[in-house]
Amino acid sequence: MKRVFLIVLDSCGAGAMPDSEQFGDVGVHTLRSCASSDKLHIPNLVKLGIGNIDGQEFLGRVENPTGAVARLAERSMGKDTTIGHWEIAGLVSDNPLPVYPNGFPEDVLKAFEEATGRGVVCNLPYSGTDVIRDYGEEQKKSGKWIVYTSADSVFQVAANEEDIPLDELYDACHKARELLKGKHGVGRVIARPFKGKMKSDFYRTSNRHDYSLEPPGRTLLDAVKEAGLDSIGVGKIHDIFAGIGTTEHVYNTSNANGMEHAMHYAETDFEGLCFVNLVDFDMLYGHRRDIDGYAKALTEFDTWLPELLKELGEDDIVMITADHGCDPSYTATTDHTREYVPLLVLGQKVRPVNLGTRKSFADVAATVAQLLDVQLDTPGISFAEEILKED
Repeated sequence: MKRVFLIVLDSCGAGAMPDSEQFGDVGVHTLRSCASSDKLHIPNLVKLGIGNIDGQEFLGRVENPTGAVARLAERSMGKDTTIGHWEIAGLVSDNPLPVYPNGFPEDVLKAFEEATGRGVVCNLPYSGTDVIRDYGEEQKKSGKWIVYTSADSVFQVAANEEDIPLDELYDACHKARELLKGKHGVGRVIARPFKGKMKSDFYRTSNRHDYSLEPPGRTLLDAVKEAGLDSIGVGKIHDIFAGIGTTEHVYNTSNANGMEHAMHYAETDFEGLCFVNLVDFDMLYGHRRDIDGYAKALTEFDTWLPELLKELGEDDIVMITADHGCDPSYTATTDHTREYVPLLVLGQKVRPVNLGTRKSFADVAATVAQLLDVQLDTPGISFAEEILKED
């Protein structure tokens, strides 16, 4: 194959994993929750076979799907963006990244304050929208950083762009990333800028920036790049992999902008991998427990998908999957949920086959590596021969 478009619908989970209760998640199912909304209209995904995936019958099974489908289990011990994407790219993480349900230790905060020259407020697990509502005014008055975390392995720093320059926020997060290694090596340090004058009108901007741990091994992106092919990251991909393995990258301001970028590359004559992350599903609707918003975003993606397919050549393949769940109906927390994820594969040379439930996200990496004829050592098992039509 010449080109693979690997599109991650961030947090689009396909039902609880058998061990989900160990992660505090009971009866979660992101897609099922979205199906409860009258805003969900996904005829193109249904035609491809999304309702034929194990456990997704409520979306509508079809007799003759046009794509290959599967449900993927996560082998890694986590439910966060970093570990999920690493596994999609071929790395399985046996040990969970550190989390801080009671906030960060005093020595960590002191080192951060000394490195950045500003104090800290909050230091608790918090929803991103709630934390700026509750601490935004204090931050404006004091000039201190709002530091918070979640159930995921993250050190998040919020600051009002109108008071603290973006460059200073980014520099502070870079310094935090340097500090947070070893036993405090969180998956991501995240800059969370916002704007507004008072509690009632604070809002997060699109200038978020992630500072991830370096992957602990060679990934699909490395394999593609080392083979002399294009390894393109769209959205958070460059940040998630700490800038390692991409030959070119572009950031998104929204799902729509990410789809525009994907379309641009579809119209470009490249050879290799275009790895796309669409984060609005997770950031704007999953964590905010907005069922209608999530459903509407899926509808918008479904409407756009045929436009992408028009640009595909006979040696192109599109894979659509996710990195974890974030069930918008699950009110026990506002965090990610431990779920299976869907996989849909389409292209002129793809035959419609149901691959059942696969044991690892890493099967995606193994398959893409085989399709692009690059060498990758991964525990994933390729399904390339199962999905390709016979010549």
